Amino acid sequence: MIKQFWQTIFTRHISSKGIPKKLNMSEGAHTLSKTVKPLVGVCQMTSGPNKEENFTVCNTLIERAKTRGAEMVFLPECFDYVGESREQSVAMAETIEGTTVSRYRELASKLKLWLSLGGLHEKGPTEESTRVRNTHLLIDSHGNIAAKYCKTHLFDVDIKDGVKLKETDFTIPGTEIVPPVTTPIGKLGLATCYDLRFPEMSVALTQQGAELLTFPSAFTQTTGLAHWEVLLRSRAIENQCYVIAAAQTGRHHAKRTSYGHAMVVDPWGSVVAQCHEGTDICVAEIDLEFLQKVRMEMPVQLHRRHDLYGHIHVKSKGIIDDRDTYTFGQHTVKSSCVFYKSALTIGFVNRKPVLPGHVLVSPIRMAERMSDLTPAETSDLFQVVQTISEVLEKEHHSTSATIAIQDGQDAGQTVKHAHVHILPRKPGDFAKNDDVYEKLEKHDKTPDGAELTDPSKWQTDEDMAKEAAKLRTLFL
Repeated sequence: MIKQFWQTIFTRHISSKGIPKKLNMSEGAHTLSKTVKPLVGVCQMTSGPNKEENFTVCNTLIERAKTRGAEMVFLPECFDYVGESREQSVAMAETIEGTTVSRYRELASKLKLWLSLGGLHEKGPTEESTRVRNTHLLIDSHGNIAAKYCKTHLFDVDIKDGVKLKETDFTIPGTEIVPPVTTPIGKLGLATCYDLRFPEMSVALTQQGAELLTFPSAFTQTTGLAHWEVLLRSRAIENQCYVIAAAQTGRHHAKRTSYGHAMVVDPWGSVVAQCHEGTDICVAEIDLEFLQKVRMEMPVQLHRRHDLYGHIHVKSKGIIDDRDTYTFGQHTVKSSCVFYKSALTIGFVNRKPVLPGHVLVSPIRMAERMSDLTPAETSDLFQVVQTISEVLEKEHHSTSATIAIQDGQDAGQTVKHAHVHILPRKPGDFAKNDDVYEKLEKHDKTPDGAELTDPSKWQTDEDMAKEAAKLRTLFL
């Protein structure tokens, strides 16, 4: 049965000659009659120093992708321009509020599709006047900015008789991995170009739930010929993700040429779509059922030997207000009451605190017991607990903290969602130090031990939101 499964997957995308199969109309119609699978458009272009000409090219490619049914379109790194010198590249940079991004936001809204702007030259802060940020923006179909990622790995290379480029001379490195974003095509992890060479980043995004990884790029001709496709296919196979890679191609000016070959790779590592030479788009179907089948039949993520080589710890903060509420067992927590969010964890104000500063920390995903957490969730949860505890001790001028877990009904857990209590402590806040545990056991229960459901005994939503707003400023 397993052998038959692998043969099915292999022949699904590859013809007898090893070339990606094209979807014929009858096959497509049959597939669509069962489940409509989203299409993505992936762009390839040759940017120059003229912003208006580059926008015209991008606009044309995006509209072509739209007519072919794409719900999301991906543009490459440097889609806005490629300068002829370092000084020109820095001088032409804009803020996110500038004309370039505004035009793409309007375009996304007009065409009702999502856009990945793979690498904007974003103007840096005043003290960094000689460098820019390489910023990957995600724009939703209403024209809103859904996510922003600044390229973290910078390309500093000096190949004898070949490529010489030091990106750190003119680019400010990013400082965090952005959690995957929920889009119409699936959960999308953002990266840029040189990030492709660092598999840890892709693993980190997959740990956070990514189903697709995107690497908008401007690979050089030398490195592209040697490594481009094999790197993209490797990231797809290792993480069992779709990999989407828009690309620059051709000669930008006398000193710079890009490799091109924009493509889409499926979770089995097959190239399912690829652009022709020159300016072009390719369109591919995203089949998340296929992705889940691959992951189920070969559960690579579950086979990792973390006991031998540890975990990849993701240090990144999520966007708190990207949803209205969060599930907390049988309850909901309003986003206005959340003051901290990482890739997998939230910290929020307690509606019935035992002491000033008493807050709760829980995984974003619903998990009733600590044993239900994945290794990545466990690691992230306790990193967040450590971070929040340190900040709250300083804020409340306390000398210590009680960090407590009630794991299971017999341990006093009433909310069916794993969570951690953090209480800043001071001398004398209880008659006996261990009284804190009795208070914790009873603080959200009635005298007969049932869960307290009387709202008059809780903090108001307004008070909780006010406290959360104050706490948010401590983690900026």
